[in-house]
Amino acid sequence: MVRKKLFTLLVVFSMLGWSAAKACELCKENQPAGLENVTHGAGPTGTVDYIITWTAISIVAVTLFLSFKYLIWPKESAPDHIKNIVLN
Repeated sequence: MVRKKLFTLLVVFSMLGWSAAKACELCKENQPAGLENVTHGAGPTGTVDYIITWTAISIVAVTLFLSFKYLIWPKESAPDHIKNIVLN
């Protein structure tokens, strides 16, 4: 019963948050093609802005991939490694 209420609250808050995160009409008109209705403000104005944005996205994606990879398959087999101390 409690889980059902929590799930309902989560769905309602996520729907409210999604509508609040979308851009307003004025900002939607001022955004470049492909990014309209994504965020408030002027958005990227030149090539350098896109390079910075895609570089940051690439770094975050690689970091996320590597963190999951080494979390799932740590590849440490030394008996004195800290994971073995915790697991034993």
